[in-house]
Amino acid sequence: MEIMTKHFGSMEYTEEETVHFPDGLFGFEDHKDYVPIPLEEGSDAIICMQSLDDQDVAFIMMNPFLLSTAYHPDIADADRKALGSPKDEDISYYCICVINETLDDSSINLKCPVAVNALTRSARQLILDQPEYGFRHQIKDISKTSEKEDPHAGTAKKEKSVTGHRR
Repeated sequence: MEIMTKHFGSMEYTEEETVHFPDGLFGFEDHKDYVPIPLEEGSDAIICMQSLDDQDVAFIMMNPFLLSTAYHPDIADADRKALGSPKDEDISYYCICVINETLDDSSINLKCPVAVNALTRSARQLILDQPEYGFRHQIKDISKTSEKEDPHAGTAKKEKSVTGHRR
């Protein structure tokens, strides 16, 4: 199938690549289906989550574990159930970013990650009940050096990538 994307022009994708959000994303509840497009082939460090419902809707997302292994989202039972009750290792997490001209002006939302059941490709945006995470963390301030001070450092598992798309 073919889509016109916001950032990459016309692209081919397969149905198997589609990520489905039954409830949509916050503020975009009518947009249910997306294709994750890696910015670097073979890497899920930064992806563009392109809406299939509207070519002008796309979100830049980062794998939070590649920024800091100290990130440890505690998924609520209701959210896990809505995803089909996957095991921890079958959930991929991505955080929406606001990328500006400089790293100093760019931020990431660690409070509301997107959780994707890597087996079914069903997804849900969460609101974590963890006060250490906010809606706007400066990307430049997130450092792996903070892991030494975090009791949960290293407890988050590297999840399965949901990107399979080749640009």
